[in-house]
Amino acid sequence: MSFKAALGQFASGITVMSTLQDGVAHAMTANAFTSVSLDPPLVLVCVDKGVRMHAAVLDCGFWAISVLAGDQQPIAERFARSGRDLYSQFDGIGTTAGPKTGCPTVDGALSWLECRTWATYDGGDHTIVVGEVLSLGTGPATDPGALLYYSGNYRELPGN
Repeated sequence: MSFKAALGQFASGITVMSTLQDGVAHAMTANAFTSVSLDPPLVLVCVDKGVRMHAAVLDCGFWAISVLAGDQQPIAERFARSGRDLYSQFDGIGTTAGPKTGCPTVDGALSWLECRTWATYDGGDHTIVVGEVLSLGTGPATDPGALLYYSGNYRELPGN
């Protein structure tokens, strides 16, 4: 069994990480996201060193996370594709600028967080980016369920 296949047996939530670089929004799908600390409120996300998002998030120092709902798989798929046009990647996707950083958050997401980079660590072919949560919010009052990634496929965890 490969390392990737073994880790694929761990179900994870799906997020979109976004940042701004020179006024241009960058985004990527991330499932390597987790909470770190309650006091201060810290989260982490792992960013591939080989993608343009890497330089953008390190340059900006601020970023947002949108926790995707079960019906947002097309958004996850869009931001998981490499080579998409930087200037049109958000076309047709509702977003709201975060109140503290201006980084885009995905409308309809289960929750969102705005962060300031607290620390970075080398993680092999990724950089582990720890962020201090500056603001946060939740999405729709109804529970549409969550989008998960398991065994190489997107799955929907039904809501209430």
